[in-house]
Amino acid sequence: MAFEPNFTAPDPRDIDPRVVRRAFGRAAATYDDAAVLQREVGARMAARLDYVKIVPALILDAGCGTGEGVGEFNARYQQARVVALDIALPMVESARERARAAGSLLQRLLSGPLAAWNRRDAGSPHFLCADVNALPLRGVAFDLIWSNLLLQWVNDVPRVLAEMRRVLKVGGLVSFSTFGPDTLKEIRAAFAQADGFTHTNRFLDMHDIGDMLVHAGFAAPVMDMEHITLTYADAHSLMRELQQLGATNATRGRPRGLMGRGRWRRATAALEALGRDGRIAATFEVIYGHAWKGAPERTAEGHPIVNLSRRARR
Repeated sequence: MAFEPNFTAPDPRDIDPRVVRRAFGRAAATYDDAAVLQREVGARMAARLDYVKIVPALILDAGCGTGEGVGEFNARYQQARVVALDIALPMVESARERARAAGSLLQRLLSGPLAAWNRRDAGSPHFLCADVNALPLRGVAFDLIWSNLLLQWVNDVPRVLAEMRRVLKVGGLVSFSTFGPDTLKEIRAAFAQADGFTHTNRFLDMHDIGDMLVHAGFAAPVMDMEHITLTYADAHSLMRELQQLGATNATRGRPRGLMGRGRWRRATAALEALGRDGRIAATFEVIYGHAWKGAPERTAEGHPIVNLSRRARR
């Protein structure tokens, strides 16, 4: 009997992590000028922390980019230590330089004993170039994991959530944002008329992510969503901004090589047809979520954990 191996064809919507790393590495120098939406989403994430009772001692910024979130943590949780992590080394270097410049400015503003107190007690952030699919971090260490617009760049979200839970302390919080299925629907529709390739990421539904949080062992997940629409003068402006952000097409089913003029004309014409008042629209479905790490209910072998306590004598 002949053995016929069962090969599963790769999903063309899967993300190529090497392309992601290169694209964000190249975009480190232009990211801050283009990251209007990313900063706004980060600010709305931070506002949600106002309603959460947590005083973290150690924070992981997963997908730190150029380090915008590090300044937020320094202002909000002044005694916390921050580990800022990104897959692209130039992004990590930009985040480190931003933190160094902010620290230098603070030292110039402070003087005398106050400056010495600040140097002694305020923890400097640590920076790490690594992949969230396999965090090179010791488990049960962090009180808060913050992840602004990262999850849409990974293929195995349940694995990443499991990694985040592994390094969280019991009672720790994961807070994140990502993009949902309506994101860049205009580009998806326009290029569907130009070719048969994939041109946008595979964006997960909010309810699916909530289910993944529960399956990963998180407790009391809270999810919400909103649509944000940005407009551009033309298709070139939209595509240029995505490139400046590093948000280029990293799917395995992307077209290889240069796009022909005919295909580009068809796609841009379709985009312009979707526009209003002479502006090109780009929709972003922004998903926000947070959840807590509860006490484990089972051992690593799958056995239920029963907590026994002796009743105090009267």
